[in-house]
Amino acid sequence: MELLLKPLQDLADKFRSLDGVGKKSSVKMAFSVLNMSEDEARAFADAIICAKTQIGVCKCCQNITSSELCSICSSDSRDHSIICVVEDPQGVMALEKVKEFNGVYHVLHGTISPMKGIGPDQLKIKELLARIEREEVSEVIIATNPTVEGEATAIYISRLLKPFEIKVTRIANGLPVGADLEYADEVTLYRAIQGRRDI
Repeated sequence: MELLLKPLQDLADKFRSLDGVGKKSSVKMAFSVLNMSEDEARAFADAIICAKTQIGVCKCCQNITSSELCSICSSDSRDHSIICVVEDPQGVMALEKVKEFNGVYHVLHGTISPMKGIGPDQLKIKELLARIEREEVSEVIIATNPTVEGEATAIYISRLLKPFEIKVTRIANGLPVGADLEYADEVTLYRAIQGRRDI
């Protein structure tokens, strides 16, 4: 006997297909939608359709935008000679919260991952190279995540950028605030030592 009616199970399955949503959460979300009024459910569905149809990618940096150029690329107050390369739009959002970076971004939309069948051609690397060829770029900061895939992607991009003779840097990765040395893994400690700076 089915525990959930088919329409509810189908809805839960759709939620479960989203990144980071497990079985229990997907069922809980499906019931939340079921408890909405018909108007609320339509508004919810409309918000999904609007987000999908009205949001595209910036023709310059590949970040998400609702216009041809994102607000960062179209800003005269940003330093367009420094490009920070991130894995996804969430990376841009995270760095913008810090309010310390005044350059521009380039969004790869993923990392090189042979296990998942993702190669360099499936990322926005060609667009980055084309951008560096046509713009006056002095530095590229590679800010991919400190994962195996993120490190591999950073190394791959840094090798591609060598012929351009521009400064290529990698963000320092180390211990988060409040962390204890004894609980940190070797890679984190290595990155913390390598990323040390004067105080």
